Amino acid sequence: MKRLSGASVKKGRKIYDKYYRLVKDDFAETVFPDEVDTDKRYSEGKTKKVKVNSYERNQLARQECIEHFGLNCQVCDFNFQEKFGKLGQNFIHVHHIIDISTIGKEYSVNPKTDLIPVCPNCHAMLHKQKPAYSIAELKNILRKSTNGNNLYKT
Repeated sequence: MKRLSGASVKKGRKIYDKYYRLVKDDFAETVFPDEVDTDKRYSEGKTKKVKVNSYERNQLARQECIEHFGLNCQVCDFNFQEKFGKLGQNFIHVHHIIDISTIGKEYSVNPKTDLIPVCPNCHAMLHKQKPAYSIAELKNILRKSTNGNNLYKT
């Protein structure tokens, strides 16, 4: 551990005293480093190159999945058309029961057993862990957190 000389301690005390004199009378209005600066601006929108693997989805399999299960989220029962009218017509995410990235190669998908319609919120929650939660696990989490009351139903 580095030892400080008497001169360093005196210099540090001099700096402290200088700044203390500046803030002592307005102590209540002083902004400390751990406080949020409401005037602070955050930069966004800078471009950067990203290399990722993208996995092709079969639109016919997606459509067959929706024809089989319908357009309601299979976790929370949300239906976009019921809530948003024409804007929400035919909108739903389709979740791969087994995460497509873990398979690592092209494979045949069964739209009735490998895919399931979910709303974007439930889809995000399914992927909050790896491997993804199962539909049953997420339904159970939702049931427990809402005491059985599905907030989306009207």
